[in-house]
Amino acid sequence: MAPKSGAFAVGVNRRDPLLLLRLLYRDARHVRLTRQGEILLGFARRLVGISDEAMAAFHGSSLSGCLRIAAPHDLGVSLVPKLLQRLAQTHPHIRVDVRLDASETVQRLFMEGKANLALFNEANMPQFQALDLFSEELVWLMYDGGRAVEQDPLPLAVAEVGCAWRDAALGALEKAGRSYRVAYSSDTSMGQVASLRADLAVAPLPRSLVDRDLVEVPEHWGLPLLGRTHVYLADDGSDTAKALVKLIASDLCSIV
Repeated sequence: MAPKSGAFAVGVNRRDPLLLLRLLYRDARHVRLTRQGEILLGFARRLVGISDEAMAAFHGSSLSGCLRIAAPHDLGVSLVPKLLQRLAQTHPHIRVDVRLDASETVQRLFMEGKANLALFNEANMPQFQALDLFSEELVWLMYDGGRAVEQDPLPLAVAEVGCAWRDAALGALEKAGRSYRVAYSSDTSMGQVASLRADLAVAPLPRSLVDRDLVEVPEHWGLPLLGRTHVYLADDGSDTAKALVKLIASDLCSIV
């Protein structure tokens, strides 16, 4: 009997030769993984990684040299390690130096020729040619049931000066004539999230950080819209930088 749509047949043993596992939920508009699908995807990614590592060991690229990467702190602990892991598998002879700083500084380092490749967050168009990798809506978050939003001036949890999210939030509040104070400052979004959970402030953060105890500030509080935040990638055209750009372009879905 053929498996139903959205199911995957896998042999188990002689007594139970065929087990149907549903990997996808489908409806008219969406397709998403089931729990079994997520588990299988994890195994598949590990198998592909092992295969790439084995191939690199015997037929790896001979490309060598130093690749200087600049990125903001948040991407430095989320996206960059995944990229470097893949790069080490496909180009084991490339040496990588990473500099983490505010998005504004990352862009300046790239323009000054002090970085071969720059990954950065930006709410506006960058001043130089860069690839727009992905984007998501920037929203105001607060602790669910918290009262920080009731304070005047509004207490904010933001990153250090030079962060694109900070600039977008402060600019929007000033344009709307809303008074605020910086109550908490952190290099990473996780620091901002900690202050939200303590109900010390509200924060401008990507919508993907909404969870069971962090929610969007309700509309009736009248906070201004923040637009979208983008993750950009720029390279200086060097062979080492192009190697990573090619890797990202071919495997973006599994990296981000």
